Amino acid sequence: MKAPIILATDTSDLEIAKQWARLVAPHITGIKLGLEFFLNFGAEGVRAVCADHELDLFLDLKLHDIPNTVGQAAAAVAGLRPRFLTVHASGGQAMIAAAAKELPATEVTAVTILTSLDEPDLIEIGYRSNALDSAVGLAKLAISAGAKAIVCSPMEVAAIRTAIGSKPAIITPGVRPIDASAPLDDQVRTMTPLAAIQAGASYVVIGRPITRFWNQGEAAFKANLAQICEPLLDR
Repeated sequence: MKAPIILATDTSDLEIAKQWARLVAPHITGIKLGLEFFLNFGAEGVRAVCADHELDLFLDLKLHDIPNTVGQAAAAVAGLRPRFLTVHASGGQAMIAAAAKELPATEVTAVTILTSLDEPDLIEIGYRSNALDSAVGLAKLAISAGAKAIVCSPMEVAAIRTAIGSKPAIITPGVRPIDASAPLDDQVRTMTPLAAIQAGASYVVIGRPITRFWNQGEAAFKANLAQICEPLLDR
């Protein structure tokens, strides 16, 4: 049994990403490769990291453009067979539908409100509603347009689960294990991984709380990973 964790590979080093994938593959569900990684290494880099490992690919490109452009971009990555491909829910129904049409075998995943934003940020941007109401509204819009998964803050998981039902996956970053020494990095609205799953999340995205142990050697990396996985396996 694997923990419902997706590793965020926040590195621009291809060889390190490949080693992380090898180490986590027996223990967690998936691996997230984002925009920085994709721009550095392209499709071949994604294939190199995912080769020979049973890890679901979470391709976190957060596409946001006119529907035709997003549809073509989605089609361009179809050969990578991502389980999840992110688009911004704020791109609207037509944009989300264009991505879903091109990738019927992929769970097009709509990002609601970035976990790096807090309420003052949303007011500054121009949102009329608070983070919770905005995230719920965007999630409902995305699912109606053909998205099969949602990314949201753990603080919005329970409300979104109630709004969209049990079938769509909910994936949440912004989780931090109970460890006073672990920095929050750029996350603002956070929760423990177990609390997020209990609230209704399907998967949690965890990066630096796992990968920050890399410089201490493989043994420390694996021991820390096991400690983070354990509460999610015992629930």
